[in-house]
Amino acid sequence: MSANYTEELSWDTGNKSERTGLIRRIWKFKMKEVFTWQLMKTVLMGQGLAGLICGTAITSQYLATDFHVNTPMLQSFLNYALLCVTYTTMLLCRTGDGNILQILKSRGWKYFLLGLVDVEANYAVVKAYQYTTLTSIQLLDCFVIPILMTLSWWILKTRYRPVHYVAVCICLLGVGAMVGADLLAERDQGSTSNILLGDGLVLVSATLYAVTNVCQEYTVKNLSRVEFLGMVGLFGTLISTAQMVILERYDIAAIQWSWQTGLLFSGYALCMYSLYSCMPVVVKLSSATSVNLSLLTADLFSLFCGLFLFQYKFSALYLVSLVVILIGFITFNAVATPSVNPDPAPSFSPSSVTWEDCCYDNPAAIHDDGANKQEVAVRITAEEQQRWKKEEEDGRRGGRSGGMVDVDLALGRSTKM
Repeated sequence: MSANYTEELSWDTGNKSERTGLIRRIWKFKMKEVFTWQLMKTVLMGQGLAGLICGTAITSQYLATDFHVNTPMLQSFLNYALLCVTYTTMLLCRTGDGNILQILKSRGWKYFLLGLVDVEANYAVVKAYQYTTLTSIQLLDCFVIPILMTLSWWILKTRYRPVHYVAVCICLLGVGAMVGADLLAERDQGSTSNILLGDGLVLVSATLYAVTNVCQEYTVKNLSRVEFLGMVGLFGTLISTAQMVILERYDIAAIQWSWQTGLLFSGYALCMYSLYSCMPVVVKLSSATSVNLSLLTADLFSLFCGLFLFQYKFSALYLVSLVVILIGFITFNAVATPSVNPDPAPSFSPSSVTWEDCCYDNPAAIHDDGANKQEVAVRITAEEQQRWKKEEEDGRRGGRSGGMVDVDLALGRSTKM
């Protein structure tokens, strides 16, 4: 009986201490500690990527509706060719272990598989529009986030906190509001010829995108951005060329070329090239999961542009969806995600990063944690010094000569700490 009473008392005491700690943290909450410049930079860069995806969607829409051009592999080929010309050439000019020949010998087959996955991910999601509706694609495309979080936990050893799962749920609620606005505006475009096949293609595309994003995060954080883009550009160009010749040779021959179609193809290629070039920078600054959360607003940007370009109907739910997604994205990046990183690649230089960069996936939230740790360390050191001084005075009064030596040794230990 007494044992049960002791357990209940300890349980109540623990709950009270947790509630007290939570209330104390809420009371000491400061907006400046959350909305740092690092976080704002991550948000702005993420929305910039969403804007680039919006550009690719608009140019593709014009090509399909006004010029009846449906050549996703040709459009992907232009992007990979630009990446190959830029970044693969940079690898050719390198010497030592960073040279393209050394990379191909050591891990070329891995980049071949990565390029294949990336090409097929882009092709599958575009092909899905021929079989299923826009609503299904918008909803099922969010499947990339749970898969990405699972792969990050397994491969990158990322450890998410409860607040990150709450933030993801908030972002998905925003996507639900966007889909609801589409249904109310009767904008459920797309085909219904084979919904099961179309939905399956979307899920396959989401899975492949998650794989490429995890590989991208590992490569840019442990190797280099130029190596990732150069090798993806090289193998993506080869694979997309072969697939384009097999699947789209008749569609390409039927294109009625004009300066408008050339301008639209160029606009698509530049937007996609900029997206591929800038995305590794944002991934290194935060994480692949964070970047994909920011890209959820790309459909909203396309809708806002469609209000003027394609006469879409406006709904207040679009604004609600945008605000909700941004709240979830900011919440996700406001708290650091600790991780136990796998062994780095041989060419990785440990001196190029700090301990915090190795232990956290989103450095946007590191600075505040470092300040808190330093504050706690200083407070503990001050309390220990006061206690040691008191012991020293008691020792002098009691006639003990060893007190001063003990205090000096203790102070020396605290200084080293």
